[in-house]
Amino acid sequence: MTTRQHARRLLGPIALVILSLGLVLYPTALERLFGPSQNLSLGITALAYFASAWLISRVVAVALDKAATRRRPYPRLLRDLVAALLFLIAFAATVSLYMGKGGVGALAGSGLILAMLGFAIRNVVADTLSGVALGIEGPFRIGDWVEIDGLARGKVIEIGWRTTRVLTRDSTYLILPNSQIARQRITNYSAPKPQFRAQISITLDHTMPIGQARELMLGAVKEAKLIQHDPAPDVRVTAYEESGITYALRYWLSRFDLDIDCRDEVYSLVDDALRRAGNVAPHRRIELVGNAGSMQPGSAGSAATVSAAALHPFVNIGALQSADRQPSGT
Repeated sequence: MTTRQHARRLLGPIALVILSLGLVLYPTALERLFGPSQNLSLGITALAYFASAWLISRVVAVALDKAATRRRPYPRLLRDLVAALLFLIAFAATVSLYMGKGGVGALAGSGLILAMLGFAIRNVVADTLSGVALGIEGPFRIGDWVEIDGLARGKVIEIGWRTTRVLTRDSTYLILPNSQIARQRITNYSAPKPQFRAQISITLDHTMPIGQARELMLGAVKEAKLIQHDPAPDVRVTAYEESGITYALRYWLSRFDLDIDCRDEVYSLVDDALRRAGNVAPHRRIELVGNAGSMQPGSAGSAATVSAAALHPFVNIGALQSADRQPSGT
């Protein structure tokens, strides 16, 4: 909203506060019209209480709107909570004003009734209180990409009193109770900044030196259009095992919703670079090593037996060996 729009929102509450305070401080005009009346005086005072609550709630709402950015607005729940608290204070002050000391006892009795009702609707109360806590602590705001363990991963659309609405990547609209969200671990991918670092793991053969592999992968991701090049991507060795050398190719993204597309682009570019260089990911190989000097013309069956045993570990090797020992004339 613009400054003019914010000013228009404050005109009504300011006018009502000025009017009510003027009537409280200078009640002679009304007394001339309606005559002196205690109820009239109390009513004007109560009007001043509610007008003040209305004005303060509007001032807080305007302050939150100005403090919030377009990307991360404050949840409506926080504004509603402040307004409800202020009007509750005005209501309590009005009750005490009319009932005097007996108003305190009336409020205590109403509190007991509310406690009994709260026990009957404890799930609703738990969701509401959790929503209040989420609104005050602010682990996420509207527009943030979050991951709630065991519940959902997506973009926060609305934060209400009882529920929070999340839109997933598959355009699925999820409505989650706030009490369940409050019990889970929350990962916010949009705070404190929308940029975050992702990585992919690639395992290459030992025949490729680490320096060459690092240079090849970094050269491949230079052609990527979806990732950020400032900060620049980097490559780290994470494992050196019998199956190969595992590298972590790390890069930065501008938004979390680009994660899948960026991952696909990076994998494709690295795969093309590896194939052009004549290297692919390691795979299982079987090498048959024999002594050429000890090989006899009739030992082809033994070589075949070794090959079959190596390629097919479940072949009955004893049967193959007995077949090799049979006379050639039979």
